[in-house]
Amino acid sequence: MAEEITAETERQFVILRNAVENTNEAFITIDKNSTVIFFNKAAERIFGYARTEVVGRDLGKILTAMCRTRHEQAVAKYVLTGEATLIGHETELVVARKNGDTFPASISFSMAEVEGQLYFTGLVRDLSETRMLENRLAQNERLAALGQTVAEISHEIKNPLVMIGGFARQLLKKATVEKDRAKLTIIVDEVLRLEHLLAGLKELYKTQQLNLAGISLNDLLTEVVDQAQSYLGANGIEIRLASSTDVEVEVDREKIKQVLLNLVKNAIEATSAGGKVVVSTKMQEKRVEVEITDTGEGIPEEFKERIFLPFFTTKAQGTGLGLCISKRIIEDHPGCSFNLDSEEGKGTVATIGIRRGKG
Repeated sequence: MAEEITAETERQFVILRNAVENTNEAFITIDKNSTVIFFNKAAERIFGYARTEVVGRDLGKILTAMCRTRHEQAVAKYVLTGEATLIGHETELVVARKNGDTFPASISFSMAEVEGQLYFTGLVRDLSETRMLENRLAQNERLAALGQTVAEISHEIKNPLVMIGGFARQLLKKATVEKDRAKLTIIVDEVLRLEHLLAGLKELYKTQQLNLAGISLNDLLTEVVDQAQSYLGANGIEIRLASSTDVEVEVDREKIKQVLLNLVKNAIEATSAGGKVVVSTKMQEKRVEVEITDTGEGIPEEFKERIFLPFFTTKAQGTGLGLCISKRIIEDHPGCSFNLDSEEGKGTVATIGIRRGKG
């Protein structure tokens, strides 16, 4: 009978250990001296340390200075007085990975006494994705409110603007004095620029409705490069699509095409006569990266921090909304990212990371 109980206890222990080992939350157990005696797979993934780097060593190795101080004080207080500071409560802290990156985490502690020895277990959940979703939701709510305001203001401005532009074009057709024609041309051009600005504002602040579907990335890039030929003019700039393995991606085709065309057009405008613009792809395990590389003059260092701000532009006729709209469209797509890497005098690389589809 005793052997049956022992065998059953051992089976339950194995089941429990496997459950803890394979859970999504990090389990870290230490003794009263803060020596790590258990570090599960999720802990390896979340903190970036291999188990062999942590087990048998002081927990302080993986804690930030502030966390380490709080932890040591809490453990010492419990060992001395039996009074719990953090045990039995869930606490949010900022902790660090092996590479130095910090992230928000939810941590709850428990204590067990085994054969007179105290053991403390921390259950850690990475809150990075949760915070990102919360921030995105808050941002979308702000954008929705701004979108309504922009729509109302745009409506009030657009009607008189259309009238001004219409009358100016009529007068331009009849004007014979060169100075009058020059002034009317400026009015027409500025009205057109303001109309583009209003359209850009509407696009920037309206709530995005994505029509996600699986598409061939190679087909889309081929279409973009073909269409971009019309932007080249007679300046001898070459644009080409580097050979790549085709892959299916799940995106809003028209919105991603809008972004790609905008980035290619920017690259062409930034490239001097005889330069090159190359569209290429890099395959990752779960993502594909689309790179648009130009041999232009690059972005000056003093402009880099402002490049995605609304209304910031280095173009004489630009609205300063193209890049921030493109960035928002990409970031609205689940699992996608947008990065701009530029070195003055050496060109720019715009990289769009896209989550691969099921195909």
